[in-house]
Order: sequence, then structure tokens, then C-alpha cells
Amino acid sequence: MSEQARKTAEALEYLTGFGNEHSSEAVPGALPVGRNSPQRSPLGLYAEQLSGSAFTEPRRHNRRSWLYRIRPSAAHPPFTRIDNGALRSAPFTEAPADPNRLRWNPLPDPAPGTDFLAGLWTLGGNGDAAQRAGMAIHLYAANASMTDRVFSDSDGELLIVPERGALLLRTELGLLAARPGEVALIPRGVRFRVELLDDDARGYVCENYGRPFELPDLGPIGANGLAAARDFRAPVAAYEDSERPTEVVNKFCGNLWSATYDHSPLDVVAWHGTHAPYVYDLRKFNVIGSISYDHPDPSIFTVLTSPSDTAGLAGVDFVVFAPRWLVGEDTFRPPYFHRNVMSEYMGLIEGAYDAKAEGFVPGGGSLHNMMSAHGPDRETFDKASAAELKPQKIDDGLAFMFETRWPITATAQAAGADHLQRAYDDVWQGLERHFRA
Repeated sequence: MSEQARKTAEALEYLTGFGNEHSSEAVPGALPVGRNSPQRSPLGLYAEQLSGSAFTEPRRHNRRSWLYRIRPSAAHPPFTRIDNGALRSAPFTEAPADPNRLRWNPLPDPAPGTDFLAGLWTLGGNGDAAQRAGMAIHLYAANASMTDRVFSDSDGELLIVPERGALLLRTELGLLAARPGEVALIPRGVRFRVELLDDDARGYVCENYGRPFELPDLGPIGANGLAAARDFRAPVAAYEDSERPTEVVNKFCGNLWSATYDHSPLDVVAWHGTHAPYVYDLRKFNVIGSISYDHPDPSIFTVLTSPSDTAGLAGVDFVVFAPRWLVGEDTFRPPYFHRNVMSEYMGLIEGAYDAKAEGFVPGGGSLHNMMSAHGPDRETFDKASAAELKPQKIDDGLAFMFETRWPITATAQAAGADHLQRAYDDVWQGLERHFRA
């Protein structure tokens, strides 16, 4: 753990608002006025546009930022292939798609000196990274900061969900701190370095190959509720003026490529635009729920969505089960038994999940593919069926879900992992017959 990194994280300031046209400069006068690419940029900087969408996509979907940097990104040596480690990408063909319900314990502790990039371990996913469709689920376990190297993902944006240990994310556009209970969103192509603020770190990553995440429409909920745009924090400009060698690792069409620059590429002195990283505190999610009867569908807990070409059918949704009150009358209050056309990967950040009495632990995760039957375990069912239905506060856990329109195929390393719970089906054994004609 770096004490300097901790002090830096504690002193961070942010811009606010999801999808806003932000602007920031680390040195006064670094941003040009009235144009994006003047003949000579202020302070001798280079102007560069970073596009997160096609130029001609509708304005509401268009993502781009103008960066004003010490050296242009084009000034770099060739990239060469390096080993992918435990990182995998779609299409996932190592093992067949499995209709069985699967659950894993947390990742084992990594070897000493493992940083965030080296600690990425792919559980599975769907689609095709080269076709910009689908998603991948990764876990990470690290005990060292990234030093003199940065990472960027050309295949998709990265939603980082810390479960243990806080992170300092040094990006091209500035710095973010992400602690357990918060999430960080790194857009496609943005370079960043991960420094640990604690002795070790562990968590989850959703790699979204498709349309960038956006806030879901609220429909009949109205103008307010769920995740508020103003609670998303973007970085203010901060740059590195470093002349020492820096490894730049790029994930491109499923493989890792590396080049050694003679300077740090995190040298953006000023920027403006909409293609920016964010951090969001999940405890600020405004939970909408039933105040009469029945448990609402989990779609009501959607924080971010990546829309597809079919309205309401997401490439991937990010859903959080945040602290909330349960008050439904004559209602089975935990999530009900169901089979779903969507596929669900669930993780636990802290505490316990109200539908699973045991076996589902922080850092672990479960996969329920499309149409697989699942719901509360036997102990939860028995307890909830007999509970006194007084108002109940659920505040002893924080769980989330990556939900996707396509089946999730597990990687061979996930299907054969030692930390796979091979007796997961047993949690539903003993659900007794109560029918009386």
C-alpha cells in the first residue's frame, strides 16, 4: 500500500453528472477557446480526439472527448503480442454452454507481486469482441500496484466492482478512487493504471463489448429515481509528465499487445467531452419497490444498461440490490422462484444476500443461465414463509447482477476451477411437498 496514493485519493475532487459535456484543465489556459483543434494548441500541447462511438451516431448516443496532451498518442513504437494470462474474450468456445446452475467461491489469493492486470481471471461471457456485441465477466485479485505500465481495452468498456480493497485509478482524463460499495466505469480505449490503497484488492469486472452503458429510461416511474445522473463523478484533469519507460498494454480483439513508450501516456493536461470515466456509490441508488404486495421484478434495480437493437432487451444490465425496506403485505418477500429468458451472473460485495442463507459469500458468484430454474434456497423459503410480515429493513448486504440477453458460456478455467461449488444444486434439496387436494 502506498501512503502517498492514499493521501492522493482522499484529496480528490470530481466533476459531476453522467453523460455531461465535461471540461477540465490541470493548467489554466490549456483548453482552447472557441474551437477544438486550433492551428497551435495552447501551451504547446497536441490536440487529439478520442471517439467512443461512430462520428455519425445520433447525438444522444455520441461519445467523444478532446484531449490536450504533451505528446500525441500516435508517437509510439510497434505493439507485440504478449501472453494473455487468465484473461479470455468472446467468442467463448473452450467449453459448451452449460444449462446447470453454477456457483463459485472467491478467487484464491494470488502470488506475491500480482497487480490488477495480471490478476484478471475470466469466468465467461457471450457474443464476439471483434463484432462489438456481448460481454465478458472477469474477476480480479491483486496485491501490488501497477508500476510503470498502463492498460487500455479496445474491445469494450470496463465496469469495475471492488469487493475488497480500495483502488486508485489513474486515467488519461484524471484520477478516480473506487472503494468497495462503489463502481468505476472506464470507457473503451481510455488508458489507465490501477494502484492499491490497501494491502490487497479483489473484485469483479464486466467488460461490455456493445453499446456504452447509459442510465435506463424511467418510464412510468417519472423523472426521478434509481441512479441519479448527478451522483456519477468524473475526474478533473491531472497529468503525468514522466520521461521514464512505460509499458502500455492494449487488449485488442481478445488478445493482449504490449509496447514500451519512452514516456507516460497519462499526459493529458486538459480535456472536454462526453467520453469519460466515472465512479458511482451504489448506496446512493434510490430503490423503487412495492409498498402494497409482491416482490417487483429485478429490472427495477437497474443502475446502468447497454441497449441492444431490440427495445428493452439489453446486451447487459448492471443491477444492484441495495439497502431497502420490505413492507409488502401477504407477500413472500425474498426473490421468487423463476425461470428467465435473460442470463444472470450475481456477485456479493458485502454481507449476505436475502435469497441465499449460506454458501453465497463476498467475492463469490453464481451463474443462472437462461431458463434455468432458481430462487431462494430451502432455509430461506422456510423462514420467509413463516415470517411475521412487519416492515423489515434489508441493510446487511450489498449484491449485484450482470444480466444479459445471451447465454453466458463459462471458460474452461471456470468450469474446472477448484473454487467451483460442485454441490450447488443441494441448496434446493429438501423443498417439501405441501400440496393438499
